Amino acid sequence: MLPTDTVYGLCGDPLDEAVARELYRLKQRPAEQPLALLAKEVEVLLELVPELPPAPLEALLPGAYTLVLPNPSQRLRWLTGSAPETIGVRVPELTGPTAEVLEQVGAVVATSANLHGGPEAGRLDDVPAELLEGAAAVVDGGELPGTPSTVLDLTGDEPRVLREGAVSAREALERAAAAFGR
Repeated sequence: MLPTDTVYGLCGDPLDEAVARELYRLKQRPAEQPLALLAKEVEVLLELVPELPPAPLEALLPGAYTLVLPNPSQRLRWLTGSAPETIGVRVPELTGPTAEVLEQVGAVVATSANLHGGPEAGRLDDVPAELLEGAAAVVDGGELPGTPSTVLDLTGDEPRVLREGAVSAREALERAAAAFGR
């Protein structure tokens, strides 16, 4: 379990399908819903999913965004839920212990450290006990903002906000439009 720039997250090896299954089980999250690929930098995302379009990555990341992008080779299908043709990616703005972990591992599969549909965890005390017990390691990052990343779908003709979070929908759409020259 790692603190991000927004909320606490359940994390693990993104290349291990069994890890993703365990995250779904712990969180009680339906397998149809995607998990995110969280990396230390854009270059790591491009190593793992080379087909990602670099323009939105470079324009919006690092930041408090999760970007849903085309995944034409359907890489890392165990992270994509029922939409293997897309993938959610994130490069948070980090310092401290989580930055150190990502420096060592490059990327993790991540989902917020809450039970499916439950409140986001801005403090370690907010994380449900069963998630803490199921985590192999827990990093305490103190109190976080407690608002999750803003999720932007960039797979269609126009950017769409799927979840307003740490960045307002208006600002997210303006930045996405600028990234695409619209």
